[in-house]
Formats: sequence, C-alpha cells, structure tokens
Amino acid sequence: MWDCPFNHTDGLEFDPLLKRLLTEEPIARIRLPHGEGEAWLATRYEDVRVVTTDRRFSRAAGIGRDLPRMTPAPIAQVESINLMDPPAHNRLRRLVAQGFTNRQVERMRAHTQRVVDGYFDEMEEHGAPADLVRFLSARLPLTTICELLDIPAGDRAELRGHAIAMMSMGPDSGDGQVTAKAALRAYFAELTAARRRAPGEDLISALATARDGAELLDDDELAVMAMVLLVTGHDTSTYQLSNITYTLLTHPEQLAKLRAQPDLLPRALEELLRFIPFRQGVGIARVATEDVELGGVLIKAGEPVHVSYLAANRDPAVYERPDELDLDRGAPTHMTFGYGTHHCLGSHLARMELQVAIGTLLNRFPSLRLAVPPAELDWRTGSIWRYPQTLPVAW
Repeated sequence: MWDCPFNHTDGLEFDPLLKRLLTEEPIARIRLPHGEGEAWLATRYEDVRVVTTDRRFSRAAGIGRDLPRMTPAPIAQVESINLMDPPAHNRLRRLVAQGFTNRQVERMRAHTQRVVDGYFDEMEEHGAPADLVRFLSARLPLTTICELLDIPAGDRAELRGHAIAMMSMGPDSGDGQVTAKAALRAYFAELTAARRRAPGEDLISALATARDGAELLDDDELAVMAMVLLVTGHDTSTYQLSNITYTLLTHPEQLAKLRAQPDLLPRALEELLRFIPFRQGVGIARVATEDVELGGVLIKAGEPVHVSYLAANRDPAVYERPDELDLDRGAPTHMTFGYGTHHCLGSHLARMELQVAIGTLLNRFPSLRLAVPPAELDWRTGSIWRYPQTLPVAW
C-alpha cells in the first residue's frame, strides 16, 4: 500500500513518488488524501491507454460513491460529461462538437493574434521587468473562453475566483469548494436558461439549440456543460503559458534551437506539454465493472482505478530519455489532454492559444529572460495545478 499525498511543489520537478511508482510498481494500491478506501493506480502508458479506452472501466459507476480523490470535495458534477460513459457520453460529445469545431477554432486565430499583440503592447509600454502572468497568462485563456461563451466582462473575475477555489486541495478548502461549485452552477443555470429563450451567436447558444436526432441537451446538462467549458477551457492553458515560458527560459539550449527554427514551434509545444508536470497527482477515478487483468494484476469488480497521465508521459517504454526535454522529439501522442473517451474537448483551442502566444512572445522579445533567479519564484501550493504565481521577465 502506497500513501500518496501527491503534494510535490518543488517548481516543476517531476514528483519523485510518481517516478517510484512508475519504476517499482506500475499497477499499485494507493491511498489518497480524501475519499473512502483505497484505489489502484496505473502509471505505464499502455496501462493508462487500456483504462481510458476499455468500457469495463466506468466513470459513471462511481457516481454516489465517496471514491479516493485529491480534493476535499469532488470537482465533477453528476450531470457532467466528465462522469458519463458511452453511449450517453457520445451523445453529449456529439452535441458539443457541433458548436466547437476545429474550423471554428482556426477562425479565432486572427482575433487571438490581435488580442495577444495588444497584451504585449501593454507589457512593452510597462517596461521590464514585467509579470507575464499579469500581462498574458491570467488573461488570454479566460478572455478567449468567455468570448466564446459570451460571458459579460464584469462577471469574469468572480467566475475565475470560483474556478480557482474548486481546484483547491488543502485541508480547510472543502467548504470553499462546495460554495464555489454551487455559485458556478447557479450562475450557469440562469445564463443558459436566458440563452435558450433568446439564442445569440455564442457557443452556449449553439449548444442550447444543437440537436442529435430529435434530442436537445436538457436544462441541467446545458448548465453543467457550460460550467465545464468555462473551467476546463481556460485552466490548463492559463498555467501552461507560464510553465512553458519558464521551462524554455531555464533550458537555454532548447530555447536557442526554437529561436533558430521557428517552424519547430508546433512540435516543440507538444514536447513541452509532454515534459511539464502541470498538475498534482490524479484526476477522476474509474470503477471496474467486472474483474479485469491489467498489467498482470487482477482488478476486481467494483474497485476504483486511477491513472496518471503525468507518469504515462514519462514512460521509458514509450519515450527514449523521457526525463529530458528534446524539442526535436518525434514522440507518440502525449496524454496531457487525457486519452480515450474523455480526451479534452478543447485541446485544439488550447494548442491554438499556445502557438499564438508563445510564438509571438519569442518573436517580440528576442532577449527574453527571467528577471529573478528561478529559486526566488513563488510556486502555487494547495491546488491540483502547478504553476508560478508570478513570472517576472525582462528583455
């Protein structure tokens, strides 16, 4: 039995506990900070792939159970797509996809570029040193998803505060999580009802009117889907903008390679996404619906199973020199956006934002550097996310 607090907060160093599990016991029995009982944890790439694609591992089967988890209160809501299995999951995903296509994301690229240019104009006018979190990371993803959803500008800061509270995992954060989730639920119930009555050109309106055959999203599904899109639509990109910049600035040889070969950016970003341990621990558990042998270990029906995408991204059976950052790596698909049934719906939006923002940052500021020693940065603690709270840069 492994006791797994998963609270490693030393910059972006890979959690040594995850490394031990991957190396010593890739299918392990673990105990997490919250929830009842124990769970299995899969850390190898192939085992993670099986758990996330095999229908004998069900998220919906965990509804109503106090499963082992990272946070005091569960993050996902019962009606959320994150807790659905096929075929219900497929129906909802098809409906969402109608309002969230690759073509629509690409149409946003030019606007995103103008927004990013404006942020960097402000940063340049402010002068060095400047906090990249303030001028870019905390703004771009939130602005982008809120524009997609047509959320009024005056509401965005409060909604962002609720999203941060939902992801807390400190011992005293449970009440705040529950309050934040309820506030977001109430906000989106009201907003989605209004869009259903009077649709506009935004994504929520598209979801409110999208049909799969004769079916629409019901009121609860629509409200929770809008809430999920807000929270997940900006979280990862927000923190990865800072994490990627920090990682490049602390790996000068790789940064020089990227500056010399700007066309390398899309591939380089995939390697950065693979390499950076952007969160703590594990996400939402699945439950085995029958006895399943996984990696030579028998998982019994009813037992919860977690996966670690972070560990899978460092599996030496899949990636040569997995603990090295190599922007030339032509690697297999990483799992930073999940895998299988619950692969992130907004991954193409996140990639577009990262390409525009990081590409423009490196082009606008060719002598960009950290304005303080790495040891002086203040890293976020008490959250499932790992990122610097401020990122002072100079040029």
